[in-house]
Amino acid sequence: MELELRILWAAIVFYVIGGSLAIGAVVLRKRPERAVLSLIVVGWVLQTIAIVVRWERLGHGPFVSMYEILSSNIWSLVLVFIISYWRIPQIRPSAAVVMPILFVMMGWLMLSSPGESHLPRSFRTPWLYIHVGLGKVFLGAMLVAVGLSGVIQLRRTAFGVNRFQRLPEDRRLDDLAYRYMALAMIFNALMLIAGAIWAQDAWGRYWAWDPLETWAFITWLLLAVALHLRVTYKPSPRWSSIMAFVVFVIAFLTFFGVPFISAGPHKGTF
Repeated sequence: MELELRILWAAIVFYVIGGSLAIGAVVLRKRPERAVLSLIVVGWVLQTIAIVVRWERLGHGPFVSMYEILSSNIWSLVLVFIISYWRIPQIRPSAAVVMPILFVMMGWLMLSSPGESHLPRSFRTPWLYIHVGLGKVFLGAMLVAVGLSGVIQLRRTAFGVNRFQRLPEDRRLDDLAYRYMALAMIFNALMLIAGAIWAQDAWGRYWAWDPLETWAFITWLLLAVALHLRVTYKPSPRWSSIMAFVVFVIAFLTFFGVPFISAGPHKGTF
């Protein structure tokens, strides 16, 4: 365990340096984008090694304890953001919004107990990987949308009005955030379907309205409503960005809150 924790600490150091550089770049109006990307990629590679070391030691993936779930979700969220940061230049300054969110999760991770966990029998199915993988892409897409939404909101402040000036206009950023939310909607729906199939295999029913299933459906419904309002009423980017924040907060609580206060069979599945 000591080796795993040392590697994880090294990963977090690189994440923090890269994220701090991204935030500093916005404050100072600099563009060290290659350095930011390189540092975050190094952190992600190190975290991948830490996860593999733990997986090999325990014989199962990071799916059970809060420590494992936070670690695997930080890993997947960073991966989605790395790909988006690399491929879409317009989203790069949003690292100043995204990285603080990840910093909070990293702090939570380091305060969690890294003790050993045991994989429940109901988790020993390929549907676990499908269900969880789809959920991670959903949350990652929503994180990128929230980063763009944060830029839109910061532009309305004295701090952000000039520091984000080189980015496209709010309407274009809002359109990009909408596309990520639409992608999140697809993967959220697929996650629910895969989860229902897994539930039938594990517990003999597709749906039972346990707390996590209920909140997962509420998240999907809120996302559907946000996309519908965006298409039908075409609200201003300011209001669209607020809707993105609301959906992300509910999704975050569903992933990291409900499974650990519920006594249902889903406890710890994410």
